Amino acid sequence: MPPGPEGTQVIRRDGRRAEPQQGARAWSQAPEPAPQHGARPGGTDPARAHRPQAGSPYAPTQTPQPYDDPYRRQAGHVGAPPQPPRRTGPPAPPPQPPRPAKTRRKAHWGRRIGLVLMALLVLVGGSVVYLDRGLNRVDALADYPDRIGDTPGTNWLLVGSDSRAGMTPEEEAALATGGDVGEGRTDTIIVVHIPKSGKATMVSIPRDSYVPIPGWGRDKINAAFAQGGPQLLVQTVEGATGLRMDHYAEIGFGGFAGIVDALGGVNLCVPYPIDDPLAGINLQPGCQDLTGSQALGFVRTRATPLADLDRMKNQRAFMSALLDKATSVSTMINPFRLWPTVTKTAGSLQVDEDDHLWNLAGLGWAMRGGPITTTVPIAGFEDVDSGNVLIWDRERASQFFGALAEDKPVPESLITTGP
Repeated sequence: MPPGPEGTQVIRRDGRRAEPQQGARAWSQAPEPAPQHGARPGGTDPARAHRPQAGSPYAPTQTPQPYDDPYRRQAGHVGAPPQPPRRTGPPAPPPQPPRPAKTRRKAHWGRRIGLVLMALLVLVGGSVVYLDRGLNRVDALADYPDRIGDTPGTNWLLVGSDSRAGMTPEEEAALATGGDVGEGRTDTIIVVHIPKSGKATMVSIPRDSYVPIPGWGRDKINAAFAQGGPQLLVQTVEGATGLRMDHYAEIGFGGFAGIVDALGGVNLCVPYPIDDPLAGINLQPGCQDLTGSQALGFVRTRATPLADLDRMKNQRAFMSALLDKATSVSTMINPFRLWPTVTKTAGSLQVDEDDHLWNLAGLGWAMRGGPITTTVPIAGFEDVDSGNVLIWDRERASQFFGALAEDKPVPESLITTGP
């Protein structure tokens, strides 16, 4: 092996170190570095022997980078970056178009729901206005001299008359409305008090109640309706009870039966057998569904042990059952039952000029769940020029209606749960 330049250290191909030449520089006499991992024992690592050591003036200042030849890389030689494998199968399908954003889809459905709700609101609002215009109105709550002031809560006067208006002879026969027809008489007088909080109170006023009638003296209360119509009846009831009436509703025979049939019948528990040919019914005791004609006979019959007192109790029981059926979920969600009921009710009732369909809906809502049902406290019966009349217990009746006038709960001792 030829000697290297003076002062240098030569490494032979076999890895052995040649003897330094004379005149070598001082730095070549430095001790050998410790053998590195993987180096041959007894010799210097041939891969590192020719590299300058750290601190040497010949040491590179930067880390050497691998040689990068663009031509070699393009040809696929060593040193080129890895290339993706080539496909040997069928060509890839074309890319699918991007899907629309979810926010746009949600906005699209939200717009549809909003349009449907708006259409429903317009339909319901139009139906309410249409039915409200179809109500039969009468000036029942006209002001008169010395009328009592407004009392707390809301008071309704409900009247069931023996009117056959609009009924054909066949319908009158089917509903058994014959007998003593009279002219403009009332079969039912009920005062409903709706407090600001708590249950409503439904009070039956016997039609034979002997009370003062303005301009006519003392007489049976149903004579007020016969002599002066709804206005005189309202005035008489307000004077006898001390309650100012806020709303008025009246229904005749045909309308009552039609509402029951529109609801598909009303379930009621009959307490005793009732056989009354004049009312057109023959009912056995027990819970059963009553049709329109059966319901009308049930609230009109006097063929019971206590006659009028039993009839008032039956009227209150049936009114509660009727309102429960009308405001039930099964009726509200069934348009084939709800619409005929509402239309029949609107066409059958007579209300005050200032009453509307939503007032009737408020009455039904307040009566849901069962109101407190009672009758006027009575003292007994007497025979007078007008016939056999019913006398109120003045002291207890005054306490009873005084509590309602102050919108307070009626004491239980004044509530008559029986007839």
